[in-house]
Amino acid sequence: MDPADAAAAADAAAPIATLVQELFVADGPVDRPVRIASLVAFQGDHRTLTERDLPRIASTLVEDIAEETADEISDQSRPALTDALARTLHSLGTVDLDDLRAVRLGPEAFARHLAIAAPDADEELDPADAHTHASLREAVCAHILRFLTLRSPFVAAAEDAAFEERYAQDIIAAHDHLTIYGIDLAHSPDSWPLDAAYLSLETETDGGGPSAPAEQALAGRTRVLLWGVAGSGKTTLVQRLAVSVARGDLPAPLEGLRGRVPFVLPVRRFRRAEPNRDGFPGPGASPEPGAFPEPDAFLSAVRYPHAAAQPPGWAERVLSHGRGLLLVDGVDEAPEEERERLREALRELPTRYPGNVWLVTSRPSAVRENWLASERFTELKLSPLSREGVTAFIRRWHAAARQDITDRADLDRLSGYEETLLDAVRITRDLGRLATNPLMCGLLCALHRDRRGYLPRGRKALYDAALSMLLERRDRERAMLPPDGIDLPQEPKIQLLQKLAHWMLVNGRSEMDRATALETLGRHLPAIPHAALQGGPEEIYRHLLNRTGLLREPTPGSVDFVHRTFQDYLSARAVVERHDFDFLIDHAHLDDWEEVIRMSVALARPDECAYLLEGLLAARKDARPVHARHRKLLAAACLEHATELDPEVRSRVHRYTRDLVRPTSLEGARALGWIGPIVLEMLPDPTGVSDEEAHRLAVTATSIADDRAIDYLVRLRDRASWAVRAQLAGAWRRYDTDRYAEEIIAHLDERELDFPVSDLEELRALRRLGGRPCVQVAGALTPEQLAEGLVAERLTELWLAYDLGADLDLSWLAVFPRLEILRLSHRNAEVTGVPEGVQVIVAGP
Repeated sequence: MDPADAAAAADAAAPIATLVQELFVADGPVDRPVRIASLVAFQGDHRTLTERDLPRIASTLVEDIAEETADEISDQSRPALTDALARTLHSLGTVDLDDLRAVRLGPEAFARHLAIAAPDADEELDPADAHTHASLREAVCAHILRFLTLRSPFVAAAEDAAFEERYAQDIIAAHDHLTIYGIDLAHSPDSWPLDAAYLSLETETDGGGPSAPAEQALAGRTRVLLWGVAGSGKTTLVQRLAVSVARGDLPAPLEGLRGRVPFVLPVRRFRRAEPNRDGFPGPGASPEPGAFPEPDAFLSAVRYPHAAAQPPGWAERVLSHGRGLLLVDGVDEAPEEERERLREALRELPTRYPGNVWLVTSRPSAVRENWLASERFTELKLSPLSREGVTAFIRRWHAAARQDITDRADLDRLSGYEETLLDAVRITRDLGRLATNPLMCGLLCALHRDRRGYLPRGRKALYDAALSMLLERRDRERAMLPPDGIDLPQEPKIQLLQKLAHWMLVNGRSEMDRATALETLGRHLPAIPHAALQGGPEEIYRHLLNRTGLLREPTPGSVDFVHRTFQDYLSARAVVERHDFDFLIDHAHLDDWEEVIRMSVALARPDECAYLLEGLLAARKDARPVHARHRKLLAAACLEHATELDPEVRSRVHRYTRDLVRPTSLEGARALGWIGPIVLEMLPDPTGVSDEEAHRLAVTATSIADDRAIDYLVRLRDRASWAVRAQLAGAWRRYDTDRYAEEIIAHLDERELDFPVSDLEELRALRRLGGRPCVQVAGALTPEQLAEGLVAERLTELWLAYDLGADLDLSWLAVFPRLEILRLSHRNAEVTGVPEGVQVIVAGP
């Protein structure tokens, strides 16, 4: 049920609930099961009704339930149905069931119980009216059971516990796996258990603090807004949290989430649209508002298949008792005009239901800095994968792929692919730039294996190769006959998928109803004869869903692309083929269109690229200043994707955007990071700027995880400003370890500066530089590694910025004779063995 439908149903049900409540006494025990017969208000010592009141109540119930269900009851049938329902209600006084057993029976079985208790209720009804009475009886029973559940904390608790056990198992079943695209299905599956494929992600605070594993960063926080670019692993982290909490198998930093109830709430499920036949919004066909659902509509809003089985008021009770884990995934997938309403809900609900834990995710471009800061949300950002993170992902991916391979030769080949890919991403700059997040790493792994060790270069080439692999080569090279009898070449498949992607782009959707998908395919099939000859919309839809690896049905009745990036790329292909460049320019201020416009530049011909970029630079009378700035920055971001472009146009883009890349605030400096490496060519020479501006330029440059940034940062390394030095030191993990150590770390003034170490490679590099007096250890290094790697005669202050466990023996610190201060980011149950003269400071909670 849609949230709006649920709200309407709740409004309609209110009078019925009042009538049902009138049937029962107001008092009575609520700490144990109680017989329903002792609760009815028309018998016993505390009666408030007489049996003559039952026809009155029955008559109103017939009217109200008919209105609720939109059933029509004729004037001739109404008296007989009222009498039959009154007899059914009277049987409540003879039912030998307690409230708990009745609730567990459910409305249908409880209605049958009442039918047996009142065998004469249908005597005077014809077959049609008897059928109507059965429907009325079951509807009334549903309301009665809701009343009994809400009335008794004992019944509610018993039902809640039973439902939560089932719900937890469903959460695990739905989310405890990851799909990794492009695997040869003849030898291994296309998905693996979450535990096998999950890579712990790194986060950083927007204030530039030390990075930390996501689980550690989330520990102790009850409200978090998590930013991450497309493919950075936001949804995977949501899955991981939901499954870990549902299973009760939590990493040490997240023990505080034990016993909570996870609600996985993808924002895209909060709205639905009914477009016109051309796929465009039209009169009477605009999307419904994307309101955040009320708690009791959470499960129906995300189409949980057993939403109807949740006990009445269950979600409300979970939140009222502060037991919820609210995982609101993908604010960026709400249309821009609806995000403010979403923000209001994220302000109001945590206040209304204190004590719950909230994690909200979004692409960075969709919400501004401090979007929820007034509501005490901590803003964290998923870091690009470090070189070590890329290595770990590739190794984990290949380990997962080996799980179901038994042939020795195949295992050896896969191990060989693993090593050659690791070498390639370390040595080849283009590949290193692509391998910055889990999605791209997974795509590289799949392509590398599929192509026997060959990888394309550049974003367009990568996606073209991915489409070739997924849509044609995989089945063809396995000599696999089409299981559904449909044999389509690659290009017709791409054309059809483009139609679906383009519909989603135009309608601001990342998901569409299955019926809309079928209607869209049906309109376009006649123009693609190769496909039309092989089946109708239903057959072609099933083929695209089952054989391309690009579509999925996340819930019954809906379809989306396996990742938004594929949707954006196919949308761009459709727009370029239609020559809809004015259409792109008109929507360039919307962040949802950024990737589509970038990819369109990569796909377009030189004259089309020039037209599009000129359009982004052109002044528009109706444009707000912030939108004009956004368009110009987007033009700059597109330059690196243009294979061929008039030099004058390229120069004009540089000229228009030169002043925009002198950020005047830290927020603006960080916002420039989304542009990518091209911004390094436009940043001003930092030599003669103030320390304050130099810090902002350092923030921008270190936001670009590309080794080319080192060349720019070299010009900032001799600054005396602590803020600049700290920014440069904290960015080490994003770049080539040895080069960054030699060109940046070695030149930074040591005074009052903590030098970060996140892995063994950095520890060894710092030792080669002679060590440093103040070292911050952010990676899980052992005492033995630290004792060997840190330069003992130089170390005076050590900061251990990771969870060291419950009981901590610090006697190993005795090897550092000059150590004066030890900082710990996690309070431990017991700290022992601290050498004399060492001051211990706990920096974390």
